[in-house]
Amino acid sequence: MTIRERLLAGAVDYVAEHGVGELSLRPLAAALGTSHRMLIYHFGSKEGLLVEVVREVERRQRETFTQIDVAGATPSEATRRMWHRLADPSLWPHERLFFEMYGQALQGRPGTEALLEGIIDSWVETGTAMAVHMGIPAEVARAQARLGVAVIRGLLLDLLATGDRAGVDAALEQFIAMSEAAYLS
Repeated sequence: MTIRERLLAGAVDYVAEHGVGELSLRPLAAALGTSHRMLIYHFGSKEGLLVEVVREVERRQRETFTQIDVAGATPSEATRRMWHRLADPSLWPHERLFFEMYGQALQGRPGTEALLEGIIDSWVETGTAMAVHMGIPAEVARAQARLGVAVIRGLLLDLLATGDRAGVDAALEQFIAMSEAAYLS
């Protein structure tokens, strides 16, 4: 593992625990056993580091998504498996970080705009490939994947904001039922 990779891995955990609202590079660097200058050397700026943190979290989530056992699973079962993985409370600090940085990038905070590059398409590509693998025709798989990304992100935001697991799970089941009805018709 390179120094940059080690710093990034540590920063992922630190930022997930502390958030970014009041983040200062000096305490982060001290927690990682380095200096703020080394963080700037490796990531360019505080914002550059935060963008890389979110990208790393997203990369890990996509990797988890591709590792979900879909052999013999229906698209509905695969969606449920992914949802249960993403809705795990142990991931909530990383998901809050995602939404925090996503909002900043959407607002055009200097140094964060790079986060928007591929933030949708990377998931749509992964979801499309899985959908095609599970037998969904290619001509509808991409639209289904995009809709799935939007719904799952919306439900995660709802869950983080309300804590209403039963309500959010019921909404997911409604989405699955609607998707099955549309696919079968």
